[in-house]
Amino acid sequence: MQKPDSQSEKKPEIVQRIQQILTHFGLNASSATQKLGYSTTSKLYNILKGSEPSYPTLVDFLRQWPDLSPEWLMLGQGPMLRGESGAAGVMAVQRPAVSGRSVVNSGGVLVVTVDREGTDNVELVPVSAQAGYTLQHNEAVFVQDLPRYRLPLFERGKFRAFEVAGDSMTPTLNHNDIVVCSYVDNWRLLIPDDIYVVVTSESVMLKRIRNRISTLDEEVLLFSDNPHRRPYPMDTADITELWRVRGYISTFLPSAPDVTAERLWEVIETLGFDKGEIRRRLEEGASN
Repeated sequence: MQKPDSQSEKKPEIVQRIQQILTHFGLNASSATQKLGYSTTSKLYNILKGSEPSYPTLVDFLRQWPDLSPEWLMLGQGPMLRGESGAAGVMAVQRPAVSGRSVVNSGGVLVVTVDREGTDNVELVPVSAQAGYTLQHNEAVFVQDLPRYRLPLFERGKFRAFEVAGDSMTPTLNHNDIVVCSYVDNWRLLIPDDIYVVVTSESVMLKRIRNRISTLDEEVLLFSDNPHRRPYPMDTADITELWRVRGYISTFLPSAPDVTAERLWEVIETLGFDKGEIRRRLEEGASN
């Protein structure tokens, strides 16, 4: 996987928004030059290298793509596309600037969808879409096609939901459960021992991360709650997105409490043993 380009991190924000427009419409400097009616590609090449566009150039963009929001293009405010009569649309949110090497995937753009009031939706990434998500998670057209929901208790902040496939996190999470996650844009926000959705260019994985990560040069171990699955090592630089699981939706209902276990605790207390001491000894003797 390519290492972060330190030069792109220094480009003005408006230049980054121009790049987002080309990415959204599937264009490069050459094809965009033809769309805009320019005689040479030098103007767009200079912009993409870091030169701020002139006001007439911004006007050309707005005339060529009337769905673009002028407020977003010039000021970076609101959604990238303006829908008719305040309709829902997509929004490109600039991630925090890189400080050292602490930002996941070196910053960039997080594409989200918003409702008519401009409030973030919770996009659902079903199993059937996860292969495409690995490569197109920052493309507005792809994200806009994902199912969108508003969930109680998940109104503040940026959340995304992922469908669970397989049994790597059983008994904690089951096949076909849906995890609701908050976006992690800085390694310092990673909480050890929590469950995360780890996105790479090849897969979307649900794993537990037990140790903090400080740089992109180290290796991280991804753990399953299923005791039959071994820890999975991965280069931190391969992680393109990280989402912390904050809750889940499930149709699986646990069975009634184990009456045998309850009866066993009653017998232990009757014999005069301390339940806390018994628990401590069981935990000490448990295998890792």
